Amino acid sequence: MATGEAAPALVPTTLPQYPELILAAIEAVDDKNGANKTTISKHIESIYGQLPAAHSTLLSHHLNRMKQSGELLLYKNNYLKPDPNAPPRRGRGRPPKEKSSPSSAPASDAVVSPPRPRGRPPKVVDPDAPAMEEKTKSPSVSGRKRGRPKKSESSKRGRGRPPKEKTPAPAATAEVGA
Repeated sequence: MATGEAAPALVPTTLPQYPELILAAIEAVDDKNGANKTTISKHIESIYGQLPAAHSTLLSHHLNRMKQSGELLLYKNNYLKPDPNAPPRRGRGRPPKEKSSPSSAPASDAVVSPPRPRGRPPKVVDPDAPAMEEKTKSPSVSGRKRGRPKKSESSKRGRGRPPKEKTPAPAATAEVGA
């Protein structure tokens, strides 16, 4: 590089950490609904001017981290500081089951039954009942067996439409006009 050329504009080294920048931007916007990502980014740019090339990526990363850790809340696509006095907001879907604590465990005198097996329970067989030699199913009320009737071998048909039956033509009489 020649001595006469201007050095490329460098990012100031005094840039605070991104979480601090984000919290300061949200406070500066001072909206009850918080600030969205674009507003936060514009506020940081207006104060610090030149920012790193990966500014949007860094901002997204830190916003997500702060959201996961609970430092920020995301409500209707706006980031806001959580109110320490407000009850926690319930997310979508069914809330998770509460885990049982050891104090709520059953007493040692109580018998704990094993968990129920899956599926339909087996039929209870009475050992005193007389054994049936052969299982016979009683026919239904109409006397027919259940289900689709079996095909009879005599009614075998070929594939497709059956040929049209030919009717014998009436015999022409020789004496038509005699």
